[in-house]
Amino acid sequence: MNDDSSQSPDPAADSRRFAPTGPVIGVVGGGQLARMMGPAATELGIELRVLAESQDAGAVPAAASHQVGPGDDLEALRAFAQGLDALTFDHEHVPNAHLEALLADGVVVEPRPHALIHAQDKIVMRRAVERLGLPNPRWAEVSDAEDLVAFADGRWPVILKTPRGGYDGKGVLVVRSEDEVRTGTAAEWFGRAESPLLAEEAVDFARELSAQVARRRSGEQRCWPVVESIQVDGVCDEVISPAPNLAPDEIATAQRIALELSEQLDVTGVMAVELFQTRDGRLLVNELAMRPHNSGHWSMDGAVTGQFEQHLRAVLDLSLGSTEPLAAVAVMKNILGGEQPNLFAGLTQAMSEHPRAKIHLYGKSVKPGRKVGHVNALSRREDPADGSVTAEVRDLASAAAAVVRDGR
Repeated sequence: MNDDSSQSPDPAADSRRFAPTGPVIGVVGGGQLARMMGPAATELGIELRVLAESQDAGAVPAAASHQVGPGDDLEALRAFAQGLDALTFDHEHVPNAHLEALLADGVVVEPRPHALIHAQDKIVMRRAVERLGLPNPRWAEVSDAEDLVAFADGRWPVILKTPRGGYDGKGVLVVRSEDEVRTGTAAEWFGRAESPLLAEEAVDFARELSAQVARRRSGEQRCWPVVESIQVDGVCDEVISPAPNLAPDEIATAQRIALELSEQLDVTGVMAVELFQTRDGRLLVNELAMRPHNSGHWSMDGAVTGQFEQHLRAVLDLSLGSTEPLAAVAVMKNILGGEQPNLFAGLTQAMSEHPRAKIHLYGKSVKPGRKVGHVNALSRREDPADGSVTAEVRDLASAAAAVVRDGR
């Protein structure tokens, strides 16, 4: 079993910390991650409150209560934090200074700002990975075109990233030549940048992996199986659990990296460590996410304890649940918006045609390319050496997602 844990404190001591009606967790952000925490909170008797960007945010129907307000406004955060047992996040974009102010007010913020900064700022993350002796790609801070040309040293292309705010391929630029540095988009980025940008080698990777770990403040940690994440145009398209044809020593290395980062950075909650696996088998850290993550959506239906329930347990410092998989193969397929605005028409058809598919919608308006839901598909049959079971489950997830997207 892909599971790592430490001794849990006395459960009775856990329960005495909260009111008889149960604990209250506040989530900053009203997107799909907060939405999917809702059912898990209800099952555990936790009251979930959401600070949503708008009244029609996807998480609003799934929360016990909500407030509408900006997550980057300190007074809105202070008002929202009243009466919470813990404050956590749907995204990493809350200003770190605001979180420090909430801590000074006595609010329990999880993950805490000194940990979260490593998911907010890619340069800070790269420094930490290097300090811990874990595997980075070649990287450098670059302030202008000359820095980037010197970093490339004739080895094009290179990757240029904005340290903050990027996701799903945003804030990432492939630079293919010195001429592009001086006259193209890279030159525009340097012209706008108020601080150094991050340059990385263009890793010749065979595939992308994700190692997810959950950690509670008192130190207990648990890992899920290492998964393969398939990206299309910089956006996660599909996740396969466990990652096919990953050797036991490679699994152990990926999970060791995740566990060490979680412990050494003092993370609380769920963290995803996105990894490159190179063509010669090495693993390199790509990025970190300190919250439930797209690469863990399969666990909602495919593990004893899914990532959303585990995150809630962790931020309340409660005993973590088993991460044992419930299926030999689990596949998550994202549903991206297409031309059909009425997802429910496609949903009812997909339910009829693919009863083994587990469909999750995010309550979002449809826009082409926007993540509006996902499908999980499972198989209890062991996958033979030819990968036929994995192929079968991938086909099921893809077919169901296509029906939801396109309707009939």
